[in-house]
Amino acid sequence: MKAAKAVTRLYEKGVLVTKIQRAFSVGAFGLKDNRRLVPTRWSITAVDSTISKDMITRIKTFPEINEYRVYESQYLDNRFEVLMIPEAWKYEAMEAWYPGTAWNPSRHNIIIFSDWEGYEGRTTYANIGGCYYSARLAVGEWLTRERRQASIVVLREAHPGYIMPVGVWQVRENVRNAMKKKPLRYNTLNEALERVASQFQIPIEIWISRSRLLQDALHQRKITEYLRKKQ
Repeated sequence: MKAAKAVTRLYEKGVLVTKIQRAFSVGAFGLKDNRRLVPTRWSITAVDSTISKDMITRIKTFPEINEYRVYESQYLDNRFEVLMIPEAWKYEAMEAWYPGTAWNPSRHNIIIFSDWEGYEGRTTYANIGGCYYSARLAVGEWLTRERRQASIVVLREAHPGYIMPVGVWQVRENVRNAMKKKPLRYNTLNEALERVASQFQIPIEIWISRSRLLQDALHQRKITEYLRKKQ
């Protein structure tokens, strides 16, 4: 069995993602002549990416949610806001690192990283690295369980208390924790963004200016608007 199929099969059978990642790193998967040892951080991202990509194929067949939702989690001085938009599958992950954190040597400026994918997915590795795929897996699990699809924006502020990064598993588990909670529900995108803004120190206008999906949701006209007007 090829490695990707083995990974998804084990996940479907209920094997923990962390155990699959360990097996992947020691070359336990793949056709005999193709098995290789894989650095741990690469194996984690490979498994998160493979499982979530398989999920997305099914997610696209589900009906869209019918409201705006916000899910929240905080841990290790990281603040996560997960915004769900009632549209077809799209996904974006954004991270803001404050001065004094491991990935921001600056003493004064906040650094924001982001990457996204549309309905057709992506063919290149995400600029923000493994955290992109870990968060995608976490939201994919929820959508699969609820049999819904949506446009997802995961926003994260990493504050100075996060002085020692513990790995991308923290992102996966933080977003999983957010998805376990009762969502905050809104009728409009602006209402949902007001909630996100109230939880972050960075002004929401800055997040919007760096976000492809938020700009599209706020400013892109849709053909359904014209269809409603004709009716």
